[in-house]
Amino acid sequence: MNLWLVVGIVVLLSNAAHASEQPVLVEATGEALMGEHDTPKEVMGRAKRDAQIKAMEKAVGTFIKAHTLVSNNQVADDLVYASVRGKIQKTEILQEGWDAKDRNLYRVSLKALVEPVYPEKGEGMSARLSLSRDQLREGDDLKILYQSGAEGYVYLFSVAADGSVTLIFPNTLHKDNSVLKGKAYEFPPSGSPIRLSAVFLPGFKGGVAEEKVKLIATKKKEDLIPLGFQEGMFTIYDASSTGLISDLVRRLNQLDPAEWAEATAVYRIVR
Repeated sequence: MNLWLVVGIVVLLSNAAHASEQPVLVEATGEALMGEHDTPKEVMGRAKRDAQIKAMEKAVGTFIKAHTLVSNNQVADDLVYASVRGKIQKTEILQEGWDAKDRNLYRVSLKALVEPVYPEKGEGMSARLSLSRDQLREGDDLKILYQSGAEGYVYLFSVAADGSVTLIFPNTLHKDNSVLKGKAYEFPPSGSPIRLSAVFLPGFKGGVAEEKVKLIATKKKEDLIPLGFQEGMFTIYDASSTGLISDLVRRLNQLDPAEWAEATAVYRIVR
């Protein structure tokens, strides 16, 4: 069985210096509904966590905007955005209480001081990614080599020029994506019926195409199915489906920065 890794064209972005190392102060409101078996304390805690998550999302958007400005307004794919994260230093409750009309709804408004966290500087979980070769001719096979700095789980994606994303691993043939700390892995693994073979996109007329492989490593297993990433052979999403990637990034930004890492590798296809 042959599976193809379709190669698109992307514009490589230069690594920009961090635009700002300063924490930002943001305000956010969180909500939680009381269920039949919930206690008031549990509902209050969920509402506060919801407010904190929204505060971090707002702050990360500010960090991303600053990075975009120093990158000459070139916007990378949503998975690259995952390289900027936020960590709450302190919070101040502005207002909280049960909704006047719905007594089962608890609402918390807070002010949070959020600092930027940059995994590439060694803050948090680490991961390494490389390729068996960085220049191929059409039809050549490719191996993905990776390593995690902590025990956890790895997800591999291919990101094309139009923003389309292919979930490479895990898939129906290789569902176990767990990794051990410091152990070197390759995909496809030895003896696998899967081949990653480079091909130009249909209609491509140029002589060179460039493609990214993106790795996301998490300490806890993340279920991608609710986000639209179905377990299967290469599930490809076109540019109109990038909301799925944004959902993944949003989910990752809800985690502690030390709980996940990302890495990117680029290769070229020449005629």
